[in-house]
Amino acid sequence: MKKLVFILMLGILFSNSFAYGAAYTVDKDHSSVGFKIRHLFSYVRGNFGEFEAAIEYEPGKPERWKVTATVQTASINTNAKERDKHLRSADFFDAEKFSTLTFKSTKIENPTEEGGKLHGLLSIHGVEKPVVFDLQIHGAGKDPWGNVQAGFSAATKINRKDFGLTWNQALETGGALVGDEVEINLEIEGMLKE
Repeated sequence: MKKLVFILMLGILFSNSFAYGAAYTVDKDHSSVGFKIRHLFSYVRGNFGEFEAAIEYEPGKPERWKVTATVQTASINTNAKERDKHLRSADFFDAEKFSTLTFKSTKIENPTEEGGKLHGLLSIHGVEKPVVFDLQIHGAGKDPWGNVQAGFSAATKINRKDFGLTWNQALETGGALVGDEVEINLEIEGMLKE
């Protein structure tokens, strides 16, 4: 009976330890959360300076790949102080009311060693919608200081109006001041938790 209990305990221990991928934290000094949107006749790029994510990743085991991320809305930066203030206002992100943007992965489709389609739920301005990121995996290994690092890029496009960001101004020549499509680009370097 003692042997059976011991074997069951080992089974529970090992099944739990292998149920998840290796856990990584984001190295913010080598990561970015960026976006691009049309303004008049060109494009404006920006980023969010404050973000965090929990990443589970093991090479060759896509069933264990997961990510949850949180971005601080008020950390938006487009290198224009007045524009950033406007973007934080109720006309756009309403950062006082909706202080964070969040993403939670739900599955990986067509996984390879180089990437796949990362499906998940993106929440902006209190609205949650499914999105699909084109995920690129750049590899994992030890850095010169012995830390295990992994690198990823991810990109998607969303319509800002789907998330309740509808403010705009009509142009005399036709069209609108701000485009609807937003390109989101993530460059992430993660460090394996010890």
